[in-house]
Amino acid sequence: MKVERNLIIEPSVVTTPYPIMLKGKVTKGFGRGSKELGIPTANLPESVAEDAGKIMETGIYYGWASVGESDQVWEMVMSFGWNPFYKNEKRSAEIHIINKFPSDFYDEELRIIVTGYIRPEQNYTCLEDLIEDINLDIQAAILSLKRESYLQLKSNEFLKSETKN
Repeated sequence: MKVERNLIIEPSVVTTPYPIMLKGKVTKGFGRGSKELGIPTANLPESVAEDAGKIMETGIYYGWASVGESDQVWEMVMSFGWNPFYKNEKRSAEIHIINKFPSDFYDEELRIIVTGYIRPEQNYTCLEDLIEDINLDIQAAILSLKRESYLQLKSNEFLKSETKN
């Protein structure tokens, strides 16, 4: 499935209801991100996903992320919802941090700032179409976060480790 869509997500400045800030310890997910998709994800706890559901629609989002005691900040995309391709029974917040990590970081604190919405969740007829769309989401996040209004959030105090302060 060749998808054509704009890779710069509007609006050009961060607009209400964003930014949305979420954090929690990385929990074990379904084990699909790395194994099936080649796109590792870090899951926020169910309680965080439940709280986020009070202010966010399901869909694909983008923003900034930091992990553990590091103050390093990376671009991220987040699948928030039911993941219809996999028929999840629980809503989840699965974050793909756009960086290659040498190992897993389960139980580390994950801090994210959601800066915008990319698209709604959807079902796919095959795994390859899902992977293609995720890769387009990643490209859209990288390009969209280069704008000044979005870049300013990269240095937000929320993303800094509390143990270093």
